[in-house]
Amino acid sequence: MPSEHETVGAYALGILDDAEATAFEAHLAGCEWCAQQLDELAGMEPMLAALADLPGSGSTPAIGDSLSARPSPRLVEKLVDEVAEKRAQKRRRSFYMIAAAAALIIAGPLAAIAVNSGSSGGGGQVTASSAQTTFEAMSDKRSATDPASHASATVGMQQKDWGTQAVLELKNVKGPLKCSLVLVAKNGQRVTMSSWSVPNWGYGIPTAKTEESRKPLYIGGAAAFKPNEIDHFEVVTFDGKKIVQVQA
Repeated sequence: MPSEHETVGAYALGILDDAEATAFEAHLAGCEWCAQQLDELAGMEPMLAALADLPGSGSTPAIGDSLSARPSPRLVEKLVDEVAEKRAQKRRRSFYMIAAAAALIIAGPLAAIAVNSGSSGGGGQVTASSAQTTFEAMSDKRSATDPASHASATVGMQQKDWGTQAVLELKNVKGPLKCSLVLVAKNGQRVTMSSWSVPNWGYGIPTAKTEESRKPLYIGGAAAFKPNEIDHFEVVTFDGKKIVQVQA
């Protein structure tokens, strides 16, 4: 590898003299590899103080003197390698966090349905097929019909040690729509309990020709608020349009 490539670390640290810096900048103008490496090492000066105390590097300069001193080539090489590795680790951590977040977003609606029912027998989960059964077993329910959208919603609630388990029954809603069940607490805080898509044929349409369209939607959700801390529930579209509101 040409010696100019090996100068990128020293240039990033700002320890080249004027002639060396000018020569490297001329090389940098036509070297994509060095430009990429320099971008990776940009802003590494604040890390120099933390990395200066490397094993085998000899005496450690004071933090205030670290940028003015000219480290040995061996120390510069170690610093560059160390910073590159730390940046690579940071990128890997960011990738894993993004992947985990994406998995949670994709699983969100299913996780909202699969809420612990609290029944005896090992704490089974409320699946899409059993959400209606859970809803029908709930004694605390609130209902409302919106005069504009004509959508009808009933929210069943059950208090848990961790907050409130809820199941929504939604009727007379036509698609295509993407909707959420939002809990609005008495303190004004809003919590999305679950979200779903409404297909073209809709849910709970009493005049529909198919049985599938006449069936209501049942979907579960959960929140950390107790029932007496909840003001109301809203069914809203992803673009912010309120379909129906149910007082708690």
